[in-house]
Amino acid sequence: MDIDTEVVTDISVTENGKVVFAPDVVATIAGLAASEVNGVASLVGTVIEGISGIFTKKNMTKGVHVEVGQEEAAVDLSINVKYGFRIQDVCAEVQKGVKSAIETMTSLRVVEVNVLVQGVVFDEPEKVDKKKDKPEIEARVK
Repeated sequence: MDIDTEVVTDISVTENGKVVFAPDVVATIAGLAASEVNGVASLVGTVIEGISGIFTKKNMTKGVHVEVGQEEAAVDLSINVKYGFRIQDVCAEVQKGVKSAIETMTSLRVVEVNVLVQGVVFDEPEKVDKKKDKPEIEARVK
């Protein structure tokens, strides 16, 4: 049994048909690529995405909107940035990472990656556990 293991990266119409990417596939790639950038706290979705997220598993397309054509794609992302990071640098890295990931995985040409910064997220201070601060009283039974 001979198995063809050659990976073809050029997506085009062949004698067997054509390859079409669903917008959710491209949105998932964009969401994963954006979330891997250092300084991105989270992707921010709409109110409807937040409500639907309560009833479903974690959605990697939250805060991502894509338009996919035959040969190109456009991406809009909404993110929160971690406090202490230069916002312009984080956005530039998100744009570069998302564009690279989509073009590498799908061979679609990314014409634009728009990043909307919704907020800045601060690290929560460590909460003091009151039980640990109190000395333990051991009750001994004789």
